[in-house]
Amino acid sequence: MTTELFWLTLVLSAVALMPFPYVLDRLISRGLLQTMANPTPNDPPLAPWAQRAQRAHVNAIENLVVFAPAVLVVHLVEIGNHTTAFACQLYFFSRLVHYVVYTAGIPIVRTLAFFAGWVGIALLIARLLGAI
Repeated sequence: MTTELFWLTLVLSAVALMPFPYVLDRLISRGLLQTMANPTPNDPPLAPWAQRAQRAHVNAIENLVVFAPAVLVVHLVEIGNHTTAFACQLYFFSRLVHYVVYTAGIPIVRTLAFFAGWVGIALLIARLLGAI
């Protein structure tokens, strides 16, 4: 497994685990049966932190749609190097920070973490285009 695929696997694992905190909040606030039922307009709202966690998870999925194909193409055309490995690591850690600080409601750090993840994607795309 290449370094890039390793980090992609970690990113996928993190995104897969992101729903658990806000689902736990649902279980606590709504109970098991209502959590498993179809949503209704009368459902009690999630706690503010859980709403933010859910939005952070959606954001992670939206960005994964760009990151994952970039990593896969780097792998397929065998152009991975130290820069692409760094880009994947940067993306992974910035997305973890983004999720945590978004859930905690820390806006400036959230934006910086988002931008760092974007830089990771930009590095991968630059490598694919032969710019670096």
